Amino acid sequence: MTKHIAKVVGFQILAALLVLVGVLQVLDLLDVTTDIVERQLGAGGVAYYSLLRLPRLVEQSAPLAVLAGALFGFTRLARNSEVTAMRAAGMSGYRVTAMALPLAGAMMLAQLLMSTLVAPATDRTLATWWQDTAPAADRQAAEPRTFRVGTDIVIATPSPSGAERLDDITIYRRTADGQLIQTIHAANAVHRDGAWVLDAPQVRTVAPGEVQTATARQMLWRSELAPSDVQALFSGAQLSPGVAVAALEGTGSVRPRSYYETQLQRFLADPLGCVVMLLLAVPVALANFRSGRGGVTLVVCLAAGLLFLVVDGVFTAIGESGLAPAWFAAWAAPVLFAAGAMTALLNLEG
Repeated sequence: MTKHIAKVVGFQILAALLVLVGVLQVLDLLDVTTDIVERQLGAGGVAYYSLLRLPRLVEQSAPLAVLAGALFGFTRLARNSEVTAMRAAGMSGYRVTAMALPLAGAMMLAQLLMSTLVAPATDRTLATWWQDTAPAADRQAAEPRTFRVGTDIVIATPSPSGAERLDDITIYRRTADGQLIQTIHAANAVHRDGAWVLDAPQVRTVAPGEVQTATARQMLWRSELAPSDVQALFSGAQLSPGVAVAALEGTGSVRPRSYYETQLQRFLADPLGCVVMLLLAVPVALANFRSGRGGVTLVVCLAAGLLFLVVDGVFTAIGESGLAPAWFAAWAAPVLFAAGAMTALLNLEG
């Protein structure tokens, strides 16, 4: 019986995942196909772009695929009176749920793998490829960016030569309480042997009642900022766990600390959404479609799954802005909706 449920529900979840990823892929390609053709990359370029975007789309589609697939699968089992036969044989709704949970667990692991390992790597590859293939006439001049490194504020322009170099860099050295003590400006900085070499820096040191000015041919800026961190800061790719941890450790960040804390918690909480979606779909399996209540139950379960996504997004935004603790913002919606789904299952079991 476990194999039958896994076959029916698992097939529907896989089909829903393929449909959702396909729709998102088509919508994505509608925006970029013209650019790919103009760059004369041809069908190979379209295929390469689609391949690099695939891990991120799978990650985004996983929870909805579990919800849609579980709803379709449980509806089929209920309409064919298969769940009724299971319950007549002494099988409870809890056991039916337990037999379907490994499917959500598999999707949860797949989503976690994509978000933490595969998608960050493909995002970096895609960003580099997209930049390298841009026509010279369409390439915009690099604009300076502002970011934090520890307590320091840095303004720098990305260099066309790569992440090992920063142009027109200004470093505002500050104390732990935010008091400015020194500014350093250089035409460029090159990363060598674990440190940044500043070319012809101009140093202004702020002292009580005066500002001291000095120049040098070269100066070492010892910082935890690595070329990989520079690439992550300037590429515009989606945040990865490694980048979030580095930002919290002071390596380099462009957003408030609360944003990275919330996102780090989200990397752990997001895959739990697959389990929550499956639990929200379970009442459909126990519904009586012959009495006409099955359709109502199906709509309610679908609405509950969509509401979960909305509430989860609202809590995440609250956490990123610092209005709520990061752990609460990331875990509140999954815990609340999972508890609600289990309560509904308890009521259905009488």
